[in-house]
Amino acid sequence: MILVNGAAADSVAATDRGLAYGDGVFRTLLSKRGKPIAWARHYRKLARDCAALELECPSEELLARELARALDPAGAQVAKIIVTRGSGERGYAPPRKPSPTRIVMAGAVPEYPREFSHTGVEVAICRTRYAFQPRLAGVKHLNRLENVLARAEWSDPGIPEGLVMDDDGHIIGGTHSNLFLVETGALVTPGLARCGVAGVSRERVMEAAAAQGIACREEPVSQARLLRAETVLLVNSVIGVWPIRACAGHRWAAGEWAGRVREWLDERG
Repeated sequence: MILVNGAAADSVAATDRGLAYGDGVFRTLLSKRGKPIAWARHYRKLARDCAALELECPSEELLARELARALDPAGAQVAKIIVTRGSGERGYAPPRKPSPTRIVMAGAVPEYPREFSHTGVEVAICRTRYAFQPRLAGVKHLNRLENVLARAEWSDPGIPEGLVMDDDGHIIGGTHSNLFLVETGALVTPGLARCGVAGVSRERVMEAAAAQGIACREEPVSQARLLRAETVLLVNSVIGVWPIRACAGHRWAAGEWAGRVREWLDERG
């Protein structure tokens, strides 16, 4: 089901600024039996991202009602929420009195091979790089052309993800996931002060590590540092946790950390 401003629809106005300029934000989350997982966190992130764009965010209650309409009460689904600034006149200047567009949709959960979660995945190193834009750093805005171009670099179905660097050559994360390294019992995740998306699963892992007394640092991650790590993990709200087993000719054995982080995500709302 797709709801546009609360009504069943499958299109928006051609003048919508989300279509014209990527002027909006979105969230993608997993649901089970009609209940969005970590919903309160996803809404807080949506509200923060809207604020970063000076965009009015729909109320939590309104979106929760529309999610309840869109989601299957019996199975697992992926839900997506999009908020744009709505329609406007030609030109970049935002309308003086915008009327935001909200889209709520639900669909099937992607089917990935079981070994992706358990024995791990092979990943590519992308040529496309993230540009620095501190004002948008961390925000999941609608202009994701860097991710699109990075993901278009390979077509091998056995490689489900690629790692993207910034202009300084530091790895920021995957095309659709956040990255964690394990180094001598501590977690390291790339800092996102200048580019990248700060995902909800990343936030949950960092909080869980702190609760367990495990160090989790935001630091630059070079390709050399990646290859030296004991374990490398990818996380997002749909895939959960994928350990990396191969990258740039280096291989890692499956260890305990993927299971530990998966338990954290299962336990924490």
